[in-house]
Amino acid sequence: MVRKLVSGLFVLSLMILIGCSGNSATVDKKTSSPGKGKEGKSDEVAKDSDSKHEGWWCAEHGIPEHDCAQCNAKVAAEYKKKGDWCKEHDRPESQCFICHPELKAKFAAQYRAKYGKEPPAMEEEKKESKDPKKG
Repeated sequence: MVRKLVSGLFVLSLMILIGCSGNSATVDKKTSSPGKGKEGKSDEVAKDSDSKHEGWWCAEHGIPEHDCAQCNAKVAAEYKKKGDWCKEHDRPESQCFICHPELKAKFAAQYRAKYGKEPPAMEEEKKESKDPKKG
């Protein structure tokens, strides 16, 4: 009887721990505050968005997440330090699809190589397709 009770409590405790372990994709409350984006970045670099920044690809900006200077202030600082920065569009020159539209194809090829399909539409493209004035 006691053995069944201990076993039951163990299983219950294990279920609670698994259920309450949280999600590694949640934003750390210590580094996030009003006026700041993910990881406490200023809104200047980390724009407010609905993207989750969980995977390999930044669907919002159309490049690999680990290299997205628009989402990661540390990455942005590295590009600025190297002198690779488009001041007009506030992103690395090597990632500025506005000044260099051909770069979009370069990054899309990386996505196709990894996943074997076309990358998802970037947030900007989604907005343009919904805008009746553009077309």
